[in-house]
Amino acid sequence: MEPRTSTDAESPVSDRHRGRYKIFLGMAAGVGKTYRMLQEGQAEAEAGRDVVIGYLEPHDRLETIVQAEGLEMIPRRRVRYRDTELEDMDLPAILRRAPELCMIDELAHTNAPGLEHAKRFEDIEDVLSAGIDVFSTVNVQHLESLNDQVAELTGTRVRETVPDAALAAADDVVLIDLTPESLIERLIAGKIYPQDRVQAALNNFFTVENLAALREVSLREVAEEVEHKRAIAEPAVGSRDERLIDTAAPQAIRERLLALITPAPTSQRVVRRAWRSAQRLGGELDLLWVTDHEPGEEEREQVEALRRLATVLGAHLLIEHGDDIAATAARVAQDRGTTYVLMGRPKPRSAIRRLLAPALPFRLLSLLPGVDLRIVADRTRRGVASNATKEEL
Repeated sequence: MEPRTSTDAESPVSDRHRGRYKIFLGMAAGVGKTYRMLQEGQAEAEAGRDVVIGYLEPHDRLETIVQAEGLEMIPRRRVRYRDTELEDMDLPAILRRAPELCMIDELAHTNAPGLEHAKRFEDIEDVLSAGIDVFSTVNVQHLESLNDQVAELTGTRVRETVPDAALAAADDVVLIDLTPESLIERLIAGKIYPQDRVQAALNNFFTVENLAALREVSLREVAEEVEHKRAIAEPAVGSRDERLIDTAAPQAIRERLLALITPAPTSQRVVRRAWRSAQRLGGELDLLWVTDHEPGEEEREQVEALRRLATVLGAHLLIEHGDDIAATAARVAQDRGTTYVLMGRPKPRSAIRRLLAPALPFRLLSLLPGVDLRIVADRTRRGVASNATKEEL
């Protein structure tokens, strides 16, 4: 079938304000995100609201399937891709139906090729823009900036990620918290996977250590999100005279971070760590590659990968030509008003080179005396799996 676009059907709610957005966040599969989303959806329907399920992935979990009973479900659409017929969410049908509230499972899902958007979080943006409230679900390890950290903690590299901005866009984030021991009990009882898959899950992703680490990451992520929203929403206090005095006083300088990168896969880790630091400091992030040559094909591919990552995270990629990395970086830092520089661990140098010239970090400290410098440690675990099934994550 030919994929339809959002313009095929005029939404009758196009004149409404943007819908409200609630995300149910969990540390791993099986904690109950989808169940809780459906539970709240049922409560909204009982309260008289027009509620539909836009997309549901129950993974054959009986409790989840039962919780969806009685709610209207938008049928999936079939899309032909090469020699395979795929099923996916029907975005135009949701917009035509125009409910008050639409529940859309698995925020990090990658759509079938040829649909309106590549990712489901982009579909959700269209639904919200049409004035429809949305409930959705996601696991913390799908956040782009946590990709490396999750790989280090669990030994599993997550394939499907979403920009952290997708979580930040939510009006409400509900953490579905469960102790690792309770989640493992659910797994052993067959409430997450069929029994023939339980032992493999226990031996790999679903270990107490992995789940405890992911739980900590989830709790920290929600706490930081709440604190960030609180800081933005905090009203000005004090009398008019006090505000005038404050305005006249010297204002705090906004933090601006500069991450030094090279066209190599290891730089993606530096970028993600730098972005997390920028978020905590409430600052902007610049990425800088200083090169003394025109990039070859492999380097161009790596630069494009870094450019895509920068776009997802909202960072600025800069490429400067120069044969002195420290001097060029110092010039860019001064031009951009940088207050914080991050870089990966420098390559080992010979004893002669150490005697002849200071290492890059020391030169940067010398050239930028008022700027903080941080070296991002490389804690990448050996044997990290490059793939994991959707159900495991």
